Amino acid sequence: MCLAIPGKILSKENIAGVDVGRVQFGAITRQVALGFVPEAEVGDYVMVHVGFAISKVDAEEAQRTYEILEQLGALEEELGEPAIPARLPS
Repeated sequence: MCLAIPGKILSKENIAGVDVGRVQFGAITRQVALGFVPEAEVGDYVMVHVGFAISKVDAEEAQRTYEILEQLGALEEELGEPAIPARLPS
């Protein structure tokens, strides 16, 4: 199953002409390509699919998505890490 997971942008930089960011998913951070959401800034939430931010969402939508995914048990499977608590990164 392919899912988009909400994450919070912690930092943003341009590497070899590509906008990338460190994005936090609970206790996990990953480098994510931000080219599809050029308007996204540090502190924003984005939906991430296979390493690419595909849309910007507000904090409420990110929280709802975390809660639904936790109920489905999908976070651990998708991220390959221990389950993330159903709460937004602070």
